[in-house]
Amino acid sequence: MPPTDASTDASTDAGTARATRPAPGAAPGPVSLADPGSDPGAGTDSEDTLDLRLPDELIALFAGDSGDGGDNEARDGTAGGDDLLDRVGGWGPTATPAGVFHLVPARTERDLPLIARWMNDPAVAAFWELAGSESVVEEHLRRQIDGDGRSVPCLGTLDGTPMSYWEIYRADLDPLARHYPARPHDTGIHLLIGGVADRGHGLGSTLLRAVADHVLEKRPSCARVVAEPDLRNTPSVSAFLSAGFRFSAEVDLPDKRAALMIRDRALRDLS
Repeated sequence: MPPTDASTDASTDAGTARATRPAPGAAPGPVSLADPGSDPGAGTDSEDTLDLRLPDELIALFAGDSGDGGDNEARDGTAGGDDLLDRVGGWGPTATPAGVFHLVPARTERDLPLIARWMNDPAVAAFWELAGSESVVEEHLRRQIDGDGRSVPCLGTLDGTPMSYWEIYRADLDPLARHYPARPHDTGIHLLIGGVADRGHGLGSTLLRAVADHVLEKRPSCARVVAEPDLRNTPSVSAFLSAGFRFSAEVDLPDKRAALMIRDRALRDLS
């Protein structure tokens, strides 16, 4: 069962939501073009429907060629090849008001104990549902690391110190796309803040804004960054709003009713 979300800033919660994903290499389901409802937070880029054709990357997946030649380094973006997320591992650091932040693709042999410890924090476990032995988290990571490149798990380091866990993923190639009018290259983010001391002080909002804008900078083909926090989790939704996301719609996912949050390239200088 997939994790639900928790606020990036609330002292009692940690992390953000993700929708259920297929097994690595499996083709995603059909894209829904139904209007999910009114958009109370939309601005000039508020039209969230359009006619879609299958992205070239998805066609390549069906053909068994994701552009990485089967190399794990290419899949997580640390080596060459036209991977699905423009080589996250090569994006480099970005300056934030909190310090220098860097997304580093996760490695099980290096990062598993730390991520597993975070996942066993009761505040995190209640939402991500990955508590238990390290093998539980290892399987979760390996599905992505050994997958087709549509999701890259990362450690987030602040001034060189690992302090958060992120998943950067192609929302338009994810089962989430069945539940909202996805656009080609929509990029999703999930986040949990690892340390209790880092929660509840606005750091989550600061990093969400920085990472969303970093995605837009490094992925020229991406016009929107999306997220789907649980609608009941007011602190999480507030964190996204503070980070410059707009509330687009309520969407029914298999495990929850979510708030579809969107950070638009066209509107990022206005929010």
